[in-house]
Amino acid sequence: MPPQLTFSIVLLLSKYREGAGVAKKEDPELITRYADMLSAMGTEPRLRIVRLLLSAHPEGMVVGDVGDELGIPSSTLSHHLEKLKNEDLVRVRREGTYLWYSANTEALQELLGFLYAECCTRNKAIEPQKIVCCK
Repeated sequence: MPPQLTFSIVLLLSKYREGAGVAKKEDPELITRYADMLSAMGTEPRLRIVRLLLSAHPEGMVVGDVGDELGIPSSTLSHHLEKLKNEDLVRVRREGTYLWYSANTEALQELLGFLYAECCTRNKAIEPQKIVCCK
């Protein structure tokens, strides 16, 4: 994960830890939105796509390169990217004949903040730095 993004996530999680969460438990529309986002990433290929696009942040990747790197056929890849795009987890831009996909880091930060604020701030069981660090 790029250092800027890691730092942003730590700051975001620290903010939520102090009680400025994204959504209140009672907000069913946001909970539904976040559930849909998690569902969209809930398959192995889509999670791999999101991780790959995060590694290519902020430029993103040409759709063909995503398929080549992950070994996903173009018709299947198109289906997965469309699902991620519909849930606002990835963005697409056209440059000439190329489609460039990139991770929507704002939406992902919001989702992470929601999860952290709702499940981890009450008892302060997890430090923000431990969430962004991987083994």
